Amino acid sequence: MQTAGTALVVVAHHRPDSLTVHIGERVASRLAEAGFEVDVLDLHREHFDPRMNVEDQPDWSDRDKVYSELTRSHQDRLLAADVIVPVFPVYWFSVPAILKGWIDRVWGYGFAYGRSQPRLAGKRMLWLGLAGTSAEDPMSPKMHQAIEEQLRDGVSYFCGIAEAGVEVLFGSEAQPQTVDEQGTLIVGEPLEGAEREAFYADFGREATGHVEKFFSLS
Repeated sequence: MQTAGTALVVVAHHRPDSLTVHIGERVASRLAEAGFEVDVLDLHREHFDPRMNVEDQPDWSDRDKVYSELTRSHQDRLLAADVIVPVFPVYWFSVPAILKGWIDRVWGYGFAYGRSQPRLAGKRMLWLGLAGTSAEDPMSPKMHQAIEEQLRDGVSYFCGIAEAGVEVLFGSEAQPQTVDEQGTLIVGEPLEGAEREAFYADFGREATGHVEKFFSLS
Protein backbone atom coordinates (compact mmCIF):
# COMPACT_ATOMS: atom_id res chain seq x y z
CA MET A 1 0.00 0.00 0.00
CA GLN A 2 1.35 3.40 -0.97
CA THR A 3 1.89 5.79 1.95
CA ALA A 4 1.53 9.56 2.09
CA GLY A 5 5.29 9.73 2.64
CA THR A 6 7.57 9.57 5.67
CA ALA A 7 7.16 11.72 8.76
CA LEU A 8 10.00 12.34 11.22
CA VAL A 9 8.65 13.27 14.67
CA VAL A 10 11.44 14.57 16.91
CA VAL A 11 10.64 14.53 20.64
CA ALA A 12 12.75 16.47 23.14
CA HIS A 13 11.81 15.82 26.78
CA HIS A 14 13.63 13.94 29.52
CA ARG A 15 10.54 12.48 31.29
CA PRO A 16 8.74 9.68 29.43
CA ASP A 17 5.46 10.54 31.21
CA SER A 18 5.62 14.23 30.27
CA LEU A 19 3.00 16.12 28.32
CA THR A 20 5.60 16.72 25.59
CA VAL A 21 6.14 12.99 25.07
CA HIS A 22 2.36 12.46 25.12
CA ILE A 23 1.92 15.11 22.42
CA GLY A 24 4.69 13.53 20.37
CA GLU A 25 2.87 10.21 20.53
CA ARG A 26 -0.44 11.81 19.54
CA VAL A 27 1.16 13.61 16.61
CA ALA A 28 2.88 10.42 15.44
CA SER A 29 -0.41 8.51 15.71
CA ARG A 30 -2.32 11.15 13.74
CA LEU A 31 0.27 11.20 10.96
CA ALA A 32 0.17 7.40 10.79
CA GLU A 33 -3.64 7.55 10.50
CA ALA A 34 -3.19 9.95 7.58
CA GLY A 35 -1.05 7.38 5.76
CA PHE A 36 2.48 8.45 6.69
CA GLU A 37 5.22 6.03 7.60
CA VAL A 38 6.32 7.53 10.92
CA ASP A 39 9.85 7.63 12.31
CA VAL A 40 9.85 8.78 15.96
CA LEU A 41 13.18 10.21 17.09
CA ASP A 42 13.01 10.52 20.89
CA LEU A 43 16.29 12.27 21.60
CA HIS A 44 16.46 11.30 25.26
CA ARG A 45 15.36 7.69 24.75
CA GLU A 46 18.04 7.33 22.05
CA HIS A 47 20.63 8.91 24.39
CA PHE A 48 21.54 11.64 21.93
CA ASP A 49 24.52 13.71 23.10
CA PRO A 50 23.90 17.37 22.17
CA ARG A 51 27.55 18.38 22.46
CA MET A 52 29.38 19.21 19.25
CA ASN A 53 32.78 17.53 18.86
CA VAL A 54 35.69 17.48 16.41
CA GLU A 55 34.58 14.19 14.85
CA ASP A 56 31.25 15.81 13.97
CA GLN A 57 32.93 18.77 12.34
CA PRO A 58 36.50 17.88 11.33
CA ASP A 59 36.74 20.78 8.88
CA TRP A 60 33.92 23.30 8.86
CA SER A 61 35.05 24.97 5.61
CA ASP A 62 34.81 21.74 3.59
CA ARG A 63 31.15 21.32 2.70
CA ASP A 64 31.87 17.78 1.43
CA LYS A 65 33.46 16.67 4.69
CA VAL A 66 32.62 13.26 6.16
CA TYR A 67 30.59 13.68 9.32
CA SER A 68 30.68 11.24 12.23
CA GLU A 69 28.73 7.99 11.86
CA LEU A 70 26.11 9.14 14.37
CA THR A 71 25.61 12.46 12.63
CA ARG A 72 25.28 10.76 9.24
CA SER A 73 22.64 8.40 10.64
CA HIS A 74 20.54 11.36 11.78
CA GLN A 75 21.09 13.15 8.48
CA ASP A 76 19.83 10.05 6.68
CA ARG A 77 16.65 10.15 8.75
CA LEU A 78 16.16 13.78 7.79
CA LEU A 79 16.72 13.07 4.11
CA ALA A 80 14.23 10.19 4.23
CA ALA A 81 11.49 12.38 5.73
CA ASP A 82 8.90 14.25 3.70
CA VAL A 83 7.58 16.07 6.77
CA ILE A 84 9.41 16.94 10.00
CA VAL A 85 7.69 17.73 13.31
CA PRO A 86 9.86 18.58 16.35
CA VAL A 87 7.86 18.53 19.62
CA PHE A 88 9.51 20.26 22.56
CA PRO A 89 9.00 22.23 25.79
CA VAL A 90 9.77 25.93 25.54
CA TYR A 91 12.75 26.91 27.72
CA TRP A 92 13.77 30.57 27.96
CA PHE A 93 11.97 31.57 24.74
CA SER A 94 13.79 28.77 22.91
CA VAL A 95 14.24 25.01 22.58
CA PRO A 96 15.85 22.74 25.22
CA ALA A 97 19.56 22.04 24.96
CA ILE A 98 19.15 18.54 23.55
CA LEU A 99 17.13 19.81 20.58
CA LYS A 100 19.48 22.75 20.02
CA GLY A 101 22.39 20.29 20.08
CA TRP A 102 20.63 18.07 17.55
CA ILE A 103 20.37 21.05 15.23
CA ASP A 104 24.01 22.00 15.87
CA ARG A 105 25.38 18.50 15.26
CA VAL A 106 23.09 17.32 12.46
CA TRP A 107 22.08 20.41 10.45
CA GLY A 108 25.64 21.24 9.48
CA TYR A 109 27.31 23.23 6.72
CA GLY A 110 27.41 21.28 3.49
CA PHE A 111 24.47 19.14 4.53
CA ALA A 112 21.58 21.37 5.59
CA TYR A 113 22.91 24.66 4.21
CA GLY A 114 25.74 26.05 2.11
CA ARG A 115 24.63 24.65 -1.26
CA SER A 116 22.86 26.35 -4.17
CA GLN A 117 20.42 23.43 -4.22
CA PRO A 118 19.50 22.74 -0.57
CA ARG A 119 19.23 19.05 0.25
CA LEU A 120 16.22 19.64 2.49
CA ALA A 121 14.28 21.70 -0.05
CA GLY A 122 10.76 20.46 -0.70
CA LYS A 123 10.23 19.10 2.79
CA ARG A 124 7.52 20.46 5.07
CA MET A 125 8.20 21.26 8.71
CA LEU A 126 6.04 22.15 11.70
CA TRP A 127 7.64 23.06 15.02
CA LEU A 128 5.38 22.35 18.04
CA GLY A 129 6.39 24.00 21.32
CA LEU A 130 4.71 23.59 24.71
CA ALA A 131 4.88 26.64 26.99
CA GLY A 132 3.87 26.77 30.64
CA THR A 133 2.66 30.36 30.47
CA SER A 134 -0.93 31.04 29.54
CA ALA A 135 -2.00 32.46 26.18
CA GLU A 136 -3.31 35.54 28.05
CA ASP A 137 0.09 36.36 29.54
CA PRO A 138 1.40 39.61 27.96
CA MET A 139 4.73 37.90 27.29
CA SER A 140 3.19 35.08 25.25
CA PRO A 141 3.02 36.94 21.90
CA LYS A 142 6.67 37.98 22.30
CA MET A 143 7.59 34.40 23.13
CA HIS A 144 5.83 33.08 20.04
CA GLN A 145 7.48 35.69 17.83
CA ALA A 146 10.95 34.95 19.21
CA ILE A 147 10.57 31.21 18.73
CA GLU A 148 9.11 31.65 15.27
CA GLU A 149 11.99 33.82 14.11
CA GLN A 150 14.59 31.44 15.56
CA LEU A 151 13.12 28.21 14.19
CA ARG A 152 11.12 29.01 11.08
CA ASP A 153 13.40 31.76 9.75
CA GLY A 154 16.72 30.87 11.37
CA VAL A 155 16.60 27.09 10.78
CA SER A 156 13.90 25.92 8.36
CA TYR A 157 13.95 28.78 5.85
CA PHE A 158 17.72 29.13 6.12
CA CYS A 159 18.07 25.46 5.15
CA GLY A 160 15.73 25.66 2.16
CA ILE A 161 12.51 24.42 3.79
CA ALA A 162 10.07 26.98 2.43
CA GLU A 163 6.93 25.39 3.85
CA ALA A 164 7.56 25.70 7.58
CA GLY A 165 5.53 26.85 10.56
CA VAL A 166 5.74 27.26 14.33
CA GLU A 167 2.90 26.68 16.78
CA VAL A 168 3.09 27.16 20.54
CA LEU A 169 0.64 25.39 22.86
CA PHE A 170 0.29 27.64 25.90
CA GLY A 171 -0.72 26.67 29.43
CA SER A 172 1.05 23.32 29.43
CA GLU A 173 1.59 23.10 33.21
CA ALA A 174 -0.77 20.45 34.58
CA GLN A 175 -1.51 22.48 37.69
CA PRO A 176 -3.39 25.75 38.20
CA GLN A 177 -1.35 28.93 38.30
CA THR A 178 -2.57 32.37 39.31
CA VAL A 179 -0.94 35.72 40.08
CA ASP A 180 -2.19 37.68 43.10
CA GLU A 181 -2.56 41.45 43.38
CA GLN A 182 1.09 41.80 44.47
CA GLY A 183 2.28 39.92 41.38
CA THR A 184 3.18 36.76 43.29
CA LEU A 185 2.87 33.52 41.36
CA ILE A 186 0.68 31.01 43.18
CA VAL A 187 0.99 27.43 41.99
CA GLY A 188 -1.76 24.99 42.92
CA GLU A 189 -1.66 21.25 43.36
CA PRO A 190 -0.80 19.15 40.29
CA LEU A 191 -3.73 17.64 38.44
CA GLU A 192 -4.20 13.94 38.96
CA GLY A 193 -6.40 11.10 37.80
CA ALA A 194 -9.28 11.96 35.51
CA GLU A 195 -8.49 15.69 35.58
CA ARG A 196 -4.95 15.04 34.38
CA GLU A 197 -6.18 12.69 31.65
CA ALA A 198 -8.69 15.30 30.45
CA PHE A 199 -5.96 17.96 30.47
CA TYR A 200 -3.70 15.76 28.34
CA ALA A 201 -6.57 14.94 25.99
CA ASP A 202 -7.33 18.64 25.42
CA PHE A 203 -3.71 19.34 24.56
CA GLY A 204 -3.62 16.35 22.28
CA ARG A 205 -6.61 17.64 20.34
CA GLU A 206 -5.03 21.10 20.05
CA ALA A 207 -1.73 19.67 18.80
CA THR A 208 -3.28 17.32 16.27
CA GLY A 209 -5.49 20.18 15.11
CA HIS A 210 -2.39 22.20 14.23
CA VAL A 211 -0.91 19.17 12.45
CA GLU A 212 -4.10 18.55 10.48
CA LYS A 213 -4.33 22.18 9.41
CA PHE A 214 -0.67 22.62 8.47
CA PHE A 215 -0.36 19.38 6.52
CA SER A 216 -3.95 19.51 5.18
CA LEU A 217 -4.86 16.11 6.59
CA SER A 218 -8.32 14.75 5.92
